[in-house]
Amino acid sequence: MMAFTLEQLNQRVLERAGASPDESYTARLIAKGVERCAQKLGEEAVEAAIAAATGNKAGLAAEAGDVLFHLLVLLRAGDVSLDAVMEDLQSRTAQSGLAEKASRQEGRQ
Repeated sequence: MMAFTLEQLNQRVLERAGASPDESYTARLIAKGVERCAQKLGEEAVEAAIAAATGNKAGLAAEAGDVLFHLLVLLRAGDVSLDAVMEDLQSRTAQSGLAEKASRQEGRQ
């Protein structure tokens, strides 16, 4: 079985974003705006966290899928490409996670 990739999911989101909101949940969600997309991502993230905290592995897997999907929808609604996210993540691999986090906190002060 071939693995389904994040890039393939992203391509589906991009395709469905261009459909009619009457025919596509993705298009309907995007039509409601960035704020609604962000709210939906937050709801799914909380559900994933609850599944993890309660040891519900199947629930966590399902909710993680919802989180990834809704993150991609939010990125589309916010006009941010998955490539931009991946480039940012790649740039962070040049240093340890602790050093990278510390540098972000210093920049906020």
